[in-house]
Amino acid sequence: MYKFKVEPCTLNPNVEPRSSNVELIWCNPLALTATIYNFDVELADADRGRYESLGLRVARHPSESEEYLATRVLAYLLEYTDGIALTRGLSDTAEPAILVRDLTGGITSWIEIGTPDAARLHKASKASPRVVVYIHKDPAQYLKQLAGTKVHRAEEIELLEVDRTLIADLVARLDRRMTFTLSVTGGELYLSIGDETFSGSTRRLSLP
Repeated sequence: MYKFKVEPCTLNPNVEPRSSNVELIWCNPLALTATIYNFDVELADADRGRYESLGLRVARHPSESEEYLATRVLAYLLEYTDGIALTRGLSDTAEPAILVRDLTGGITSWIEIGTPDAARLHKASKASPRVVVYIHKDPAQYLKQLAGTKVHRAEEIELLEVDRTLIADLVARLDRRMTFTLSVTGGELYLSIGDETFSGSTRRLSLP
């Protein structure tokens, strides 16, 4: 069982997985104006063999868009593994949105949301053996901005464009307390909320 604890813990944890094989404790002071979302999720990822019942308590920073929040939650679920944790996100720009650590506390995956610049990718690639970026906007302009820049181990960085229609479907039904199922099979994502099911995928891109 993994157990990580960050001090000081002055408010409630922002992530409370209910998986039987993982217990994560990630405590941090949240801004008074942060909005708390509670997600009860059934995860069925056939591609990775992950089947979990998760309870996520996620703090949305005042400057965080609903699209960013939805992508952050989807990325967490798609990356779900032992040692994963949502960080303080936009409340602490020194950290990525999601980290995966091993038993020693060392970083094994650095997971960004959005369009981090070349300097941040360079830093991430030096700090972690694996770097992943989940992009929730049109990636064309982002890739153009990165063209010609120097990034450590650039060819190993994983860029994943998330289906923007799927993000929009989740955002349209976003509530501060909600239950949904995410199924993944053959690279396709199926999001079930109530009696509605939406589908989409992620598309792998390469740094120019």
